[in-house]
Amino acid sequence: MFSGSIPALVTPFADGRFDEASFRALVDWQIESGSSALVPCGTTGEAATMTIEEHDHVVRVCVDQARGRVPVIAGCGSNDTAVALHHIHAAKAAGATAALLVPPYYNRPNQEGVFRHFEVLASQGGLPIVLYNVPGRTITDIAVETVERIVKAFPDVVVGIKDATGQMARVAEHRARCGTGFAQLSGNDDMTLAFMAMGGVGAISVTANVAPAMCAEFQDACAAGDFARALTIQDRLFPLHAALFSDASPGPVKYAMGRVRPGFPTDLRLPMTPASEASRAAVDAALAHAGLVR
Repeated sequence: MFSGSIPALVTPFADGRFDEASFRALVDWQIESGSSALVPCGTTGEAATMTIEEHDHVVRVCVDQARGRVPVIAGCGSNDTAVALHHIHAAKAAGATAALLVPPYYNRPNQEGVFRHFEVLASQGGLPIVLYNVPGRTITDIAVETVERIVKAFPDVVVGIKDATGQMARVAEHRARCGTGFAQLSGNDDMTLAFMAMGGVGAISVTANVAPAMCAEFQDACAAGDFARALTIQDRLFPLHAALFSDASPGPVKYAMGRVRPGFPTDLRLPMTPASEASRAAVDAALAHAGLVR
């Protein structure tokens, strides 16, 4: 259902408020640059600092501006199953294509709790689900066996995974346990080339915010099996993959957005703060290396 270059969209804020006009322009730019789907209200979108009402509004705006040109995979995760279910229902009402869902963070449930959480969301949400496994942020891992259990329980609902574990063997394990139709999307830009060679079909990407056309070209090369061309593009993008995490995300990527799209709002909400001087220097060098700025 999902493949290619899928940006985990930043959310522009100006004077503490969601800048809807800038976000709509960002959606258009991403689609025109070849992004194959959009993810609003993910980690990069600072969803953790939004009110429930803001969160749902950003998803509605994204769907409205996309106008069916590409799928919208709405970030709907929460450590509270009831709140996650609310976000899925709101995303469905807005016309989103699917929901992106992390396991409950902070609570640290066991694997049975992880399964039960997704059981409720899959059976009552009414949208296809893309799992999002990012234990570096949530602490909670979705074990391979639990992924298999969820997929087998809801094969027509749980359609893919964004894997940010950094464990390449999981691509093969998920492929063996969940089938080749289960969409595996990389959650680590710096590992996506290897992820694709292992059987991945795309990436939900931070870098694609800044370099959507190059990331789309990279994904096209991988899909065509032209890994030599993909490697050439990877070499241009790799310093940027690293630089965008040289300080707490999304500080560096918002700084980078201001460089490639002058005038784009780069405000962050506390507890996130602007990228450090060293991080900004790394981003500047990486953007120049990629040919995105002079």
